[in-house]
Amino acid sequence: MTTPDTRRQSSITQKRTSAIRNTPDLEPDLRTDLETEGSAEPMGFADQRFNVNLSILFTELPLLERPAAAAAAGFTAVELWWPWVDSPTPEQSELDALKKAIEDAGVQLTGLNFYAGQLPGPDRGALSIPGAESEKFRANIDVAADFAQSLGCKALNALYGNRVEGVDPAEQDALALENLVLAARAADRIGAILLIETLNQPESPRYPLVTAPAGVDVVDKVNEATGLGNAKFLMDLYHLSMNGEDLPSVIEQYASKTGHVQIADNPGRGAPGTGSLPLEDLLDQLKKAGYEGWVGLEYKPGDRPSAEAFDWLPAGARAAR
Repeated sequence: MTTPDTRRQSSITQKRTSAIRNTPDLEPDLRTDLETEGSAEPMGFADQRFNVNLSILFTELPLLERPAAAAAAGFTAVELWWPWVDSPTPEQSELDALKKAIEDAGVQLTGLNFYAGQLPGPDRGALSIPGAESEKFRANIDVAADFAQSLGCKALNALYGNRVEGVDPAEQDALALENLVLAARAADRIGAILLIETLNQPESPRYPLVTAPAGVDVVDKVNEATGLGNAKFLMDLYHLSMNGEDLPSVIEQYASKTGHVQIADNPGRGAPGTGSLPLEDLLDQLKKAGYEGWVGLEYKPGDRPSAEAFDWLPAGARAAR
């Protein structure tokens, strides 16, 4: 995407290169170094691999119609929250129908959440909640992993769960680690990674993982407990910005531990360009830091059909490369 800023940067780079070349007294090696330094243009949105989150976009359509709608918009990859909020173990016919819809649309499922309770809704995961919700999470582990495997999906996201009034946080954390170890082993069985996500406190006040260090700490504990090394940080730039974190610093510190990235602009959780986050620059920094994974589009379309919420991204940049 060409913007006034990128055009301005291009002009500055051209003038700088010209000045270097017209300075006769520079040593040859220094001239080469100076010409190379700063010559790279920002990589921009067109150099990312995007997938569409079908649990927040295209929700005006029935679930089974969303994969085809994403394909019609030019995308070749999608991700999903657990689609059956009331059932960690849906009927096989329901699983088969969703699998067929994804395959028929010709899109790749690149990410799937484990059962997370009422989401959309008040819940933010089940794995740290003693009793029935934890049991539902455990019942879902192999169901979700097998469904992901059937579609070649290589990333499974496990939301931590809210704090429960009257329950010792240490008890919840111990339960969470037990369940995350089980989830990591199931993910490893299908050759996938396990994602741990940080949310934001204003919108999820009872969710304990509301800083990047807190999320990464859980990642490290899971990897230490399993020895598998397949637990990764899910870096959601919208949530981190809502928490007031220094995003360039977070990227610098944790890009190497990041297994997936999600974006939405802030304020408003809308499409890139509807808020004030420098998302293009942040994704550029991530790529330069070595991140080569997917970028999930997890934003609200606003007062328009989802198909019209991608005008910030050229049509030719939507298909994964």
